[in-house]
Amino acid sequence: MIERVTQRWRLKLAEQEAAVTAGTLSADDAYALTFFPLSFVTAVNSALQAYEEEIANLDHATDNAVWAAVERVVVALNDVDAAFVHHIETMTREELSEYIEEVLADADIDVEALLERRGVEEAAGEWRDW
Repeated sequence: MIERVTQRWRLKLAEQEAAVTAGTLSADDAYALTFFPLSFVTAVNSALQAYEEEIANLDHATDNAVWAAVERVVVALNDVDAAFVHHIETMTREELSEYIEEVLADADIDVEALLERRGVEEAAGEWRDW
């Protein structure tokens, strides 16, 4: 099983919160406090968990079924981003896009072939607002 990006974000958030509390990191330098507030991470995590479960439970990973699952997670992430006033920025966007494809690859879906058949460069791009 691949590591969910939100796990990395939670670890970085906890690490930086501890460092700020210990006085070894200034709050101004603790980027995770700004980029990964717990409520945002929790909302993203819920969307990703639902996506992982949907991909894992596909009986037949047809292109249509896979693309429907990708669309649902991207739209859910759009909603999270809107709720947090466009909080997903470049680095986070790239991590999420890669993760969406990693979940597919982990389910033995040939991502490159899937993208080629769809005529796109990345899975998330078609519906992504972030």
